[in-house]
Amino acid sequence: MAGGNGSRFLKEPFDWTRDHRFEATEKIMQVQFLAVERRLERIEAMIIGVEKRMWMTVFGVVGVILSQAVQSILQFSPK
Repeated sequence: MAGGNGSRFLKEPFDWTRDHRFEATEKIMQVQFLAVERRLERIEAMIIGVEKRMWMTVFGVVGVILSQAVQSILQFSPK
């Protein structure tokens, strides 16, 4: 394009066929699914961490209750 002003890409229509749109949509969906998969993996890791802490809390509470029960049995046992 000799002597013309501006880019030819601004003046010529862009050839966007149905196949190009389908490929672009597939690529976008693939990127979105990968992002969702990464987020789900992080959420799953966080849930596992919360679950471990919850079980530690439950075992701690059960341990305190059992130790108090044993102490009360030892106090009232015959000496």
